[in-house]
Amino acid sequence: MEQHLPDRLSQRLLGRNGPRVGSVGLGCMGMSHGYGPADEAESIATLHRAIDRGVTLLDTAEAYGPHKNEELVGRAIRGRRDEVVLATKFGFRIGASTFARQSLDGTPENAKRAAEGSLKRLDVDVIDLYYLHRKDPAVPIEETVGAMAELVTAGKVRHLGLSEVNAETLRRASAVHPIAALQSEYSVWERGIEESIIPAARALGIAIVPFSPLGRGFLAGSIDGAKGLPAGDFRHNVPRLDDENAPRNAAIVAALREIGERRGATAAQVALAWVLHRGPDIIPIPGTTRRKHLDQNIDAADIKLTAEEMALIDGLAARVAGDRYTAEVARTVER
Repeated sequence: MEQHLPDRLSQRLLGRNGPRVGSVGLGCMGMSHGYGPADEAESIATLHRAIDRGVTLLDTAEAYGPHKNEELVGRAIRGRRDEVVLATKFGFRIGASTFARQSLDGTPENAKRAAEGSLKRLDVDVIDLYYLHRKDPAVPIEETVGAMAELVTAGKVRHLGLSEVNAETLRRASAVHPIAALQSEYSVWERGIEESIIPAARALGIAIVPFSPLGRGFLAGSIDGAKGLPAGDFRHNVPRLDDENAPRNAAIVAALREIGERRGATAAQVALAWVLHRGPDIIPIPGTTRRKHLDQNIDAADIKLTAEEMALIDGLAARVAGDRYTAEVARTVER
């Protein structure tokens, strides 16, 4: 018999005028993209468990698979559509080298084409949150967001989001249409958005949705680095996880684990609790393909870190070795 599960998650507001969602969301990418093979049956069971426990923000994208992840999420939410806030993303030319600058496509035509495909694959009538996955430097943000706004007017999209953009792009986009959410990498070891981007988002009433809040699994202590991961795993291309940097970054995980041991928590739960403590407008979307890890992520929302623990964790960022992306992928990210 399955153990009794704790109460459902508390909620946070997804932007100034957006819906309320569980304080921890679920990144679905790894269920069919980026991290090697996954068990589809367990992934769907994980999605169902997430909904049961109050995880309402589910995050996918056209590029994941490509297309396969949206199809999987669509199957999983069938019959439970009204229980979730469904987020998906566009911004690439599918079939090109995904997550490379030359494959970016923020044209109005691509925004509308991608939305139609996502609606079909997800088997829904409307997308709750439609993100631009990466800004296309060849297309003014006003044109891209203008096309996205037309999808809102047409009733195909409810709210708009941007991913990995800078403060100026946020301001320019918001002048065209309200932006509900900014999705960017943010964690104990990746804090590049703190100086100017988070303040701009807050001034505009935009929620911050951190992806990879557990450092692609490294901060959870579930991997020692990229060495030993299956061929095709995206993390082989993450400099912080290479043979030189991963051993140096292990000290960060050890510090998180030490705090967790005093509280009966895991390193992952401490890392996620730190992100949640950064503000009530922050809604992290840790990815997982297993119910066990999902439950641990949800339970992290109940951890109350002390000021001393927060200060100790704050200092870990200065000890990070290596870049978060290769130079090619980094060129798709605004700072």
